[in-house]
Amino acid sequence: MQEIDLEALSTQVLWAAFGLSVLFGAIAQRTHFCTMGAVADIVNIGDWARMRMWVLAIGVAMVGFNTMVALGWIEAGKSLYAGPKVIWLSALVGGAMFGFGMVLASGCGSKTLVRIGGGNLKSLVVFVVLGVAAFATLKGITAVARVATVDTVAFVLGGGQDLPTLLAPATGIAKARLALLLGAVIGGALILWSLGRPEGRGGDNLLGGLGIGAVVAAVWWVSGVLGHVAEDPNTLQEAFVATNSQRMESLSFVAPIAYALDWLMFFSDVSKHLTIGIVAALGVVAGSAAYALATRTFRWEGFRNAEDTANHLFGAGLMGVGGVCALGCTIGQGMSGVSTLSLTSFVALAAIIGGAVAALRWQAWRIERAV
Repeated sequence: MQEIDLEALSTQVLWAAFGLSVLFGAIAQRTHFCTMGAVADIVNIGDWARMRMWVLAIGVAMVGFNTMVALGWIEAGKSLYAGPKVIWLSALVGGAMFGFGMVLASGCGSKTLVRIGGGNLKSLVVFVVLGVAAFATLKGITAVARVATVDTVAFVLGGGQDLPTLLAPATGIAKARLALLLGAVIGGALILWSLGRPEGRGGDNLLGGLGIGAVVAAVWWVSGVLGHVAEDPNTLQEAFVATNSQRMESLSFVAPIAYALDWLMFFSDVSKHLTIGIVAALGVVAGSAAYALATRTFRWEGFRNAEDTANHLFGAGLMGVGGVCALGCTIGQGMSGVSTLSLTSFVALAAIIGGAVAALRWQAWRIERAV
């Protein structure tokens, strides 16, 4: 058996993930890519342009992921999202909390990182509070509540919960071929819908949709192909290097922000290691900052008043708790997870959008009441 230099491989994986996340940050800063903004544009002014960009990114990531499955490079069941346990209530409750919180905090986890790169000090506060709340829900006081409540309501499937695994026995089609078919049909339909109107074919929309979707698919390759070790020489088990979950990962921005804070605070602890999630969070900030500085759009921004501060603090807390419960955010579940065609990811995505709409309606009601 060929000897594997895990340290060198980990370095390659981390640099690749960092480079791709820098690209993500720059594209998001350039195109104003934002899930919360896309939903708000529809609710407030009936503009679907940014939603078409976001859906285009989902479609591209879905086609890319399932093409790799068909080629035999990766398997959905080896990801965090497509295992046999369907935690539907956690996804529903956590997703709704995250969606409501991202409206109060002026953006989701990825948008928070992009805003930090652009000079937004409010988002820096959101970053810290989100990270603390997420870490508490991973391992602390709210983790105890999570495990004792929503996580107890679940069901277990015989195989994985991704659609190709579920439908293969009934259709008689091989799982890899079915993944290619479903990825092409569902992802292709999303792409066609996104491009079906002129506002979906603008330069920024194409750059944001195609670019972000391609980055998500590329990180799947980095983690699932480049970083895959069939037999770790230390454990003799299959391994995915430089991941927090010990599974194949793509971009997500809730738990990784918590792990980034943990790494920064305990930097001298030799047991703390960089992971794909940590370098991705740092990379998005770097990419956004590089673009903002290069185009002279970098601007310092702070809180307007006490109410603005309170909204962002509460929203950040909701995102941290909700994102961990739901196993991801608008990128983690809404893009990376959905690209695997996981049932839980679809539930989480619907709940996130529902929570965001509820928050936007609540804000509108408060404004009308104040007039």
